[in-house]
Amino acid sequence: MLNQQPQNQNTQGTTGMPAQQYGAHDMFDAHEALSSLVGGMDQYVMYEQHVQDPELKTMMQKHKTFCTQLYNTIVDTLKSGQDPSTPTQSYEMQQDNNVIYGMQPSQPKTPIQSTTELNDECISGFMLGCMKANTTAFTSAALEMSNPVMRRILQDSIPNMSEMAYEIFLYQNKNRYYQVPKLQPQDTQAFQNSYAPTQGTMPH
Repeated sequence: MLNQQPQNQNTQGTTGMPAQQYGAHDMFDAHEALSSLVGGMDQYVMYEQHVQDPELKTMMQKHKTFCTQLYNTIVDTLKSGQDPSTPTQSYEMQQDNNVIYGMQPSQPKTPIQSTTELNDECISGFMLGCMKANTTAFTSAALEMSNPVMRRILQDSIPNMSEMAYEIFLYQNKNRYYQVPKLQPQDTQAFQNSYAPTQGTMPH
C-alpha cells in the first residue's frame, strides 16, 4: 500500500514562508528556457576567443554578464518559488537605431570547413541566433507559467532578450553582414495603403 502524504507537504519554503507552487508544465517550460539561456552562454564562451572586432567583443562580454545575472535570478526563484534576491534588470544596448538599407554585391556564402575560418560575421550571426532562441523560449514559457513569480521574471526578460538580439542585428547591418533590401517606392506605398483605419471605438 502506498504511503499517503499530505497534499500540502511542499507548501513551506526554507524560511517557513508559504512557497508558490509549480505545476509539471512549469518545470518543463522553465527547464526549456534555462537550457536555451545556458546554451547561448556556452556558445559565447566558445566563440569569444575568435572575435576580432573590439566592439563585438565588448558587446559579447556585456551580454554574458547580463545573462549570468539573469540565470542566477531564475535559478533562485526556481528553487524557492518566491521573489529572487536579485530582481530582473533592464538591458540597454549601445548601438544607435540607424539601419542601412539596400543591397551591395558580395561573395556567395558557403559553410566553413575549419574553425580557422570563423570570423566576426559568423560569430555575430551565432549570437543573433542564440538571442532569438532565448526570446522564443522565454515567450513560450511565460505564456503558460502558473507560478506568478517565475512568470513575471520570464515576462520581464523578453524585452531584454529582444534588445540584445536587435543590438546584434544593428551591428551586423552597419558592417554589411546583414543587408536589408528595399522594395520599389510604389510597392512600399501599395503596402502602406493596403489598410485603412476602422471606425470602431474601445468599450468604456
